[in-house]
Amino acid sequence: MELTLTQRKAITQAQLAKWPKATRAEKGAILDAVCEVTGWHRDHARKAIRTMLAQGDTPRPRKAREPVRRYDDAAVEVLTRCWAVLDGPCGKRLQPGIDAALDNLARFGHLDRIDPTVIAQVRAMSAATMDRRLAPARTGLVAQQGMSHTRPGSLLKTSIPLKTWAEWDDTRPGFIQIDLVGHEGGDNNGEFHYTLDATDVATGWTESISVRSKGERIVATALEQLQLRFPFHLAGIHSDNGSEFINHHLLRWCASRQISFSRGRAAHSNDQAHIEQKNWSVVRRNVGYHRYDTRRELTLLNQLWPLVSCQVNLFLPQQKLVEKHRTGAKVSKRYDQATTPLDRLLRDHPDLLDPHDRTRLEALHHDTDLLGLTHQIADLQGNLLELARRRGQVQRRAKTNHVYLSRTKLNRPTTRASSDESTTPPTRASSDESTTHTKRAS
Repeated sequence: MELTLTQRKAITQAQLAKWPKATRAEKGAILDAVCEVTGWHRDHARKAIRTMLAQGDTPRPRKAREPVRRYDDAAVEVLTRCWAVLDGPCGKRLQPGIDAALDNLARFGHLDRIDPTVIAQVRAMSAATMDRRLAPARTGLVAQQGMSHTRPGSLLKTSIPLKTWAEWDDTRPGFIQIDLVGHEGGDNNGEFHYTLDATDVATGWTESISVRSKGERIVATALEQLQLRFPFHLAGIHSDNGSEFINHHLLRWCASRQISFSRGRAAHSNDQAHIEQKNWSVVRRNVGYHRYDTRRELTLLNQLWPLVSCQVNLFLPQQKLVEKHRTGAKVSKRYDQATTPLDRLLRDHPDLLDPHDRTRLEALHHDTDLLGLTHQIADLQGNLLELARRRGQVQRRAKTNHVYLSRTKLNRPTTRASSDESTTPPTRASSDESTTHTKRAS
């Protein structure tokens, strides 16, 4: 068993009384004994003995190292501003996009009063330093939990092929995953709005649209609108097993447009890992878990999503999983350099973009004021929060048909009546009982 540092110091302390009066040979023997027990090098053991002799019986505490601050408060303030306009990413995602964010803020005059040396300091920060400097700004950010609204579809599932998480390795742009996010506010009774979220697996390009319900025709119409927002052709759609997706209407819609349609396994949310991640990072982070069920709220939601799409797809870098290794219970993951969906599309798949779409996206990226875009998103979010505040606290209630949704009656064990037990109790006296009463009366 390896000795602790305290035990090594105690062993060395026991040899101090012999050291001052020992000869050269005796000191060598003392060093050999200390090194053999503690495992130290002779030079380190000699230094430890001399340090203990100089300190005496009351060793002085080690002086705390003063922190070295390479970046001043002005640099941290500029960093916090860039972090806020990019919707608060981690350092691994913020550092690759800091140059573009600073260039955008400078182009629209938001950094005119900032010293160029401060901007140079922010550009030189590493991802780990950004995380340390932004720790106070992240204080108080709490993640909440929602509820699932997925209900099994019909037997049509046998006509739609399965696609598991392991089959999403080398995917070209155009294969998207879709999901519905409910805005029930904790009470899933009655009607409330949903947000249809769609993300491209290869590039991370994400689009969203809110609908008033999850009817199959409404979802198919919303998906047709989302198809026009993607800058490339849709080749495949992947969904979960909800009845809003697994229906004949959506299957015919995909077949008429020559779009492949696949689904994940039931109770395996990791088969839709890409869209499940966007449900939180795009939808929940922007509108929270409040209840939205009015026409005014639906209008505000659909005004918000195009702005969020511009922020996420053009300016916010995203990481993509490169490889994953499992060693026992430990899983090691390696990600690529964080890149925006637009840059990933232009760099890896330039042939899929029409020249007109490419020019339009580059002009939109150059002409968009990132800080002004953030203020517009904040205004819409403030209006939604005000409407949610006026509604008040939403009380959680059980679903009115929860017995049928939980399949309690179907799963209840059946019991057979015994041979001498009547399953339909008589409402009057039987013939035997009437005969007995007649005999007694006579």
